[in-house]
Amino acid sequence: MPEEKKENPPYELIREGTKRTIVIDALQVIQYPSIEDNEFWMGRIIDFILETGSIDSVVLSSDRNYVYPYEQTKMLNEIKDLFIFLIKEKKVLSYNALGPYPDTCQKCFGERLGFLRFNLMELLKKDPIGSYVEIIREVRKQKIFQKETSNEQCKKCYSYYIDFLDKIKDEFEKTTIIQLAKDEIAGYVIGDRKLYRTMFEPMIKPNFMFTRLMSEPPSRAIQMDSYNIKNNIDVTIYKVHNRIEPLYHILPPEFKLKDEEYGLLNEAREILTKHKPKAAEFIDPRQMREVFFNISKDLITELAKDKKIELAYSDLIKLSEILVRLTVGFGLAEIVLADSKVEDVYVNAPIGFSPLIVKHSDFGECKTNIIPSIREAEAWASRFRMISGRPLDEANPVLDTELITEDFRARTAIVQNPLSPHGLAFAFRRHRAKPWTFPIYIKIGYLNSLSAGLLWFLVDGARTMLVAGTRGSGKSSLLGSILVNIMRKYRIITVEDTIELPSEYLRGLNYDILSLKVRSAIVGEQSEMSAEDGIRTTLRLGDSCLIVGEVRSSEAKSLYEAMRVGALANVVAGTIHGDSPYGVFDRVVNDLNVPPTSFKATDIIMICNKLRSPDGLNEYRRVTEITEVRKHWQKDPIEEKGFANLMTYDAKTDQLVPEKMLLEGESEILKSIAARSKEWVGKWDAVWEDILLRGKVMSAICDYSKQLNYPEMLEADFVVFSNDMFHEISSAISKETGLPESKRVFEQWERWLKLELKKRGKT
Repeated sequence: MPEEKKENPPYELIREGTKRTIVIDALQVIQYPSIEDNEFWMGRIIDFILETGSIDSVVLSSDRNYVYPYEQTKMLNEIKDLFIFLIKEKKVLSYNALGPYPDTCQKCFGERLGFLRFNLMELLKKDPIGSYVEIIREVRKQKIFQKETSNEQCKKCYSYYIDFLDKIKDEFEKTTIIQLAKDEIAGYVIGDRKLYRTMFEPMIKPNFMFTRLMSEPPSRAIQMDSYNIKNNIDVTIYKVHNRIEPLYHILPPEFKLKDEEYGLLNEAREILTKHKPKAAEFIDPRQMREVFFNISKDLITELAKDKKIELAYSDLIKLSEILVRLTVGFGLAEIVLADSKVEDVYVNAPIGFSPLIVKHSDFGECKTNIIPSIREAEAWASRFRMISGRPLDEANPVLDTELITEDFRARTAIVQNPLSPHGLAFAFRRHRAKPWTFPIYIKIGYLNSLSAGLLWFLVDGARTMLVAGTRGSGKSSLLGSILVNIMRKYRIITVEDTIELPSEYLRGLNYDILSLKVRSAIVGEQSEMSAEDGIRTTLRLGDSCLIVGEVRSSEAKSLYEAMRVGALANVVAGTIHGDSPYGVFDRVVNDLNVPPTSFKATDIIMICNKLRSPDGLNEYRRVTEITEVRKHWQKDPIEEKGFANLMTYDAKTDQLVPEKMLLEGESEILKSIAARSKEWVGKWDAVWEDILLRGKVMSAICDYSKQLNYPEMLEADFVVFSNDMFHEISSAISKETGLPESKRVFEQWERWLKLELKKRGKT
């Protein structure tokens, strides 16, 4: 938070809560930026502190940032306080303070005043140890003069002046600098900085970064957790004294570099920033980042060669990744979003006043030690405009888009003036780089094996489904996991205003997916097709599964048109806000004006919720209801018993448990699926066994993954492959016996699984 600016050299006083940091532009000054090595900088900084008041840290910004932390800056504050005490409070530079005879002994008083004026006004600020030594030497000299004189008035005057100097010396000795140096000053040469080098040692930080990072945790902070994320980046969670929210403290690689690496990055960044990426280069952000990564590698390699710096390949990769983040990427926000435990990231307006905030899966909302700058925020906004192809200006103050890297996907919302009076603000909703899967959900408790088996059965049964819940409850992620369980032989069309579904990843797994991007219901960019028209268009694009990212507005009517047309043919699914089946009905019918009879085209409603611990400090997500929508009611599904719960959440066991409707085979939706299969028609026990079998398969993947310490088994790549084999085995046994006998299917599938794991070197 810039408070004020001064010139020659210019500085900024920045507040970070109660912490005050003075940042000085040292590039405009010839002297090397070092308090310990250069008396100029010690003197100028104490002058600045006299102007601004006590500070907590000093930053000399030159080719790098030289950061002097609190304990070192405190010693400079003490010198400032000593100066104020002597000059302003004790007025030691007045004639009356220098001896008993100021009117009759002009010669001595003039010499004394000259000595003290230079010593306290100049030397004290530049070289306080030297100032202290000169006081001691002056006392010795005055004692010699006193001894040599026979004039009683002079003896009395010398005695007064010596006592006066001793009192000044006592004040010096209260400061930390003098206490540390006192035993080392024998033979001290004025201007020698050797002792200062033992007291002052700056943290050298890259000045090619605009973001500020508080590298040291607060005093009295208690460590709650610590772990590493990508490339051994350290994350520590602290409980901070007198603050209810934890501190998310991260130490990225940018702050662990060697001196020569700082130099290489600084020079490489200057070269790369001369190339301004064009909008066309941002059409495919991943390809653009890959291009810049390769350019960065080549550039850093050449610079290292020219400077005769030996650079290991791992260091080359590290520097290249940093350079990409700083030039075409999103700085430290990317580092935080790469943490799989981070769910949301917020950058609030006015930027620069407060730290970046994260929503952590284990600790809830946390403040971080990262403070973005307005300069960096403006660069982010410009890049998002180019990536999205959408405007962000006063006429269009909202931008919905996405940020995609190899480590994560994030839905991004940006607001600016006039909607946000204090300027730019960002909200990132993190998604996994890889799709969520049912086995992962079983592992973390979001689903259990029975509910996973039921949902998989419903997907294969080509049902129409709505995933509902509150904001941040995991609706889009669950919808993405449903995509993973659609057989690859079916075509899929997705409709989204902001890309959140893992379509691109699944396309890489040979899924036949067409992604349609439509106009945002919030922004309303006129050059894009509306969601309503986009959904209607899908009905002319051939036989496909239809997945709608989020139902917000008038597109609901088109979605229900698609549901009615797609019934009994392919999966139609979407997400919607609502905390209960009736809440979904109320929103669809009363808010979005879909006729009640059309709402009956919904077969299944899944409710996701965020649950809190009794103390309110911890949150966790669960699917809390799987409900079928029956078809007999006319006006009100509550009064006419149009909703039938298949599974509901039991807080005591922290599990979804089956309801009587499911256990006794009274589900109309499941009966409808069975009626379309000659193997299952009229055979509820066979249907139930198949649901249990599917849950057992998902559970087995989790068990083998844990047993073999092979987490890759839980990911979409393996799950999709496993699902294919499950269907092939089930089909083969059905042809042989007339039924997909659960026991035989599981035995053969498990046999395949063991062989596959053996091929992969996992036993």
